[in-house]
Amino acid sequence: MSSSLSFKKEILIGLIGLAILIAIPFLTSSRVTLDFVIRLAAFGIFATSLNILVGYGGMVSFGHAMFFGGGAYAYGLLMQKTGVSIPVAILGAIVFSGVLGLVIGAICVRLKEIYFSFLTLAFQMLIHSVIITWSSLTGGDQGLMGGIPRTPFWGINLGNTTNLYWFACVIGVVSLLIMRYILQSPYGYTLRMVRDNADRARFLGIDVWRVKLYAFILSACFASIGGVIMAMFVSGAFPEFSYWTMSGEAVFMIMMGGLHAFIGPVVGAGLLLMFNDIISRTTEYHGLALGIIVLIFALGFKRGITDFVVQAWNMFTRKGAQS
Repeated sequence: MSSSLSFKKEILIGLIGLAILIAIPFLTSSRVTLDFVIRLAAFGIFATSLNILVGYGGMVSFGHAMFFGGGAYAYGLLMQKTGVSIPVAILGAIVFSGVLGLVIGAICVRLKEIYFSFLTLAFQMLIHSVIITWSSLTGGDQGLMGGIPRTPFWGINLGNTTNLYWFACVIGVVSLLIMRYILQSPYGYTLRMVRDNADRARFLGIDVWRVKLYAFILSACFASIGGVIMAMFVSGAFPEFSYWTMSGEAVFMIMMGGLHAFIGPVVGAGLLLMFNDIISRTTEYHGLALGIIVLIFALGFKRGITDFVVQAWNMFTRKGAQS
């Protein structure tokens, strides 16, 4: 009962946040702001989907970008080659990444720790190589040629930046709420149990492999949604979407934002995007500057910023209760 009430409060908070985001175009005409929020929706979903594996499942994936890029390419190819509606193309992208996650996850989740991590990286590099070499379908290293058609969505022109902004905000908030609901469900607590002590979970009759596989498939499906939003934003799909550096950025987002608070990866995504934008404008030494920032977070906070804030708040309230 209390869990149900808690999720209802989270839905209310999500709706309030969505209302604020929807109001932003009425308060400012800045294209930079709208573009930032669209990218944040894409990468926030992407990072949070990875945190299903990392934070809640204890499985560190180095190849999660294959689902982000897979979703982008599946959506783009469906729109280009078949002319289906946007909802059907989005569903097709989710199904494609889900099947890909099922096949790859069935192999990867049998392994533990670093072996799991490097096998996901190996599969990701395989998918990236397929995208590069199958140029007749994917456009090779140039990406999908000719752009992705922006057909109306229920009469709404998503070629308009403001409409695409509202669409990305709605998809982003709804996706986050669904992920939150899943992680607060009995399955979510079972996944945490497997993370903390797989042997004890197995002793209690839990099929550990199946629980991990479901988490892998779920994370793949939600990562593809982030890829779809990014494909809509740039009106294309490019090999960089599925490259290992994209997986690394998602890991950085979780490190910076925090893996123990659900909203942490979204905060980390916002921070990394902001730092990327500022660094790109101010210096040509992008990698060096970003590396220093990541080190500051890793060595200074020793955890993600939301984890740091939550721990500090708990210490403060505990001291207040004792006094």
